[in-house]
Parts: sequence; structure tokens; C-alpha cells
Amino acid sequence: MYLRESRRRNKDGTVVSYLQLAHNERHPRTGSPVARVIHNFGRADLVDRAALRRLVASISRFLEPGQAVTAAAAGQVEVLDSRRMGGAWVLSRLWDRLEIGQAIRRAAQGRRLDGEAAGRVLFALAAQRALEPASKLAATRWAAERVFVEGCPGFSDDAAYRAMDFLLGALEEIAAEIFFSVAHLLNLDVDIVFADYPANRPAGSAAVDFVLAA
Repeated sequence: MYLRESRRRNKDGTVVSYLQLAHNERHPRTGSPVARVIHNFGRADLVDRAALRRLVASISRFLEPGQAVTAAAAGQVEVLDSRRMGGAWVLSRLWDRLEIGQAIRRAAQGRRLDGEAAGRVLFALAAQRALEPASKLAATRWAAERVFVEGCPGFSDDAAYRAMDFLLGALEEIAAEIFFSVAHLLNLDVDIVFADYPANRPAGSAAVDFVLAA
């Protein structure tokens, strides 16, 4: 099935084009392909473009995003990868605004660890928990296949556990930097900070709850 354009020349020499939805069928006697018109859209210069867009959108619902792009480009574009990025992008901007990445990089100084890489892995783990909660093993597949995480095309489960071990070891200094950053950002006058790290959380879990008390 395809959209075809047919032309007709008028007596005054002008040419008028028509758009038709057609598909090829084999002639029962000759066996040659013959176009059969399924629907006439009318003159090309007067056709309802919005109706064509709705038709394309309706067909695209049944295709993967990469397949839809390839089909629209008529094979001129090869889609190598297609991932979502909206939720992770918004969380990354919040992560930067609260200077969490900076706190992690500063804590990594003097340790045998790439602070930038560890920070992006920790961000990916946090983003996955916020957007599609699952295990750390699932997070490696999520970051490598399902979503675009800026600065983190993917990581192994070993890298995730190394980053988590680093976070647990440097938790107090990282938490202190984030606290002062948030207090300054929100212009808070804070006297007490409560940090909760329940003992019944799974081993290797770095989830910590903070409460700021004015």
C-alpha cells in the first residue's frame, strides 16, 4: 500500500496532480502488477494536509519509534538507537541545581575513584528509582537500553555496587554539602538536621531520609 500521485494535463496545457491511496494487485490473466485505488484524496494542491497527518499518526501508533522514523525518511536515515529522555533530563537539571553532583565529585577527591563517573552512575540509580523503580541489576539495563542518561551511556552491576559503596563511605560529607546547598538555595534558617538510615533496609541500600528543622 502506498500514496501515489497521478497527473492530468488540461486542454489549456496546465497539469493537475491527484493523490490516491493504492496498492498493487496481480492481474488474474497477465500476472503483471496493477495499481488498485483504495481512496482518492483529491487534487494535490487542495488536499486536506491535516487528514494526511492524522493518517500517518494513526499508522505510526503500531510502529516502534525507530521504525516510524525510518519509514518517514523512506530509508534515507538509519536509526541506530532510540531512547526516552524527558524524565531523566528533568531530574538531571534538579540534580545539578541542588549541586549533588558537585558534592559527590568533591567527596571523591583523595579516593581512588573517578568522581564524575561515580556521580553519573549514582544519578542513574536515583533516576531509575524515581521513574521506574526496580533492582540495581534492572537499572543497568534501564540506563543502557531504555533511557538516555546524560553522561552515562551505561554501566555494569559492578560499577553500580562500587558507586554505592563509595556513597555509603562518604555519606556524611556528601549529605552535609547537599544540606548546606539546599539551605542556601531555599534561603532556610535551619538549626537541626535529622538523618534516618533504618537498620532494616537491604544491605547495599544507600537510601537516606533527611528532615530539616527550623
